Amino acid sequence: MDYKSPAIIDLPKLTDPRGNLTVVEGHQLLPFDINRVYYLYDVPAGEERGGHSHKQCYEFLIAISGSFDVTLDDGTAKRTVTLNRPYKGLLIVPGIWRTLENFSHGSVCLVIASDHYDEDDYVRNYDEFVALKAREGKQATTV
Repeated sequence: MDYKSPAIIDLPKLTDPRGNLTVVEGHQLLPFDINRVYYLYDVPAGEERGGHSHKQCYEFLIAISGSFDVTLDDGTAKRTVTLNRPYKGLLIVPGIWRTLENFSHGSVCLVIASDHYDEDDYVRNYDEFVALKAREGKQATTV
């Protein structure tokens, strides 16, 4: 798998009459060790989350419950992905701006990250993000 671009990754779904089970393991399905896990929930209607990019950190998003949209932006092109299955996740590579929106009632977004929280790894201003991508002189990542 090409880990230079965002990608939907199918997770193993172990079906059982008592309830299904899905496992996520670093370096099995993901190209990184898992160093941080957090989740978003109770997002009010009409609110957005994300609105940033990472310089080094990879993130893997899963709609554990409900659904939401993720808009991916590499500085030149955008695409929107809807996450609504707990056995499919979205790998977001460094250098991609992401915005999460259209959260359904009761939705939960699980985020698995390659790195511990580091404010210096974030690009939170969109104009700065576009300028950074232009300085790189190439779009190493594509949406």
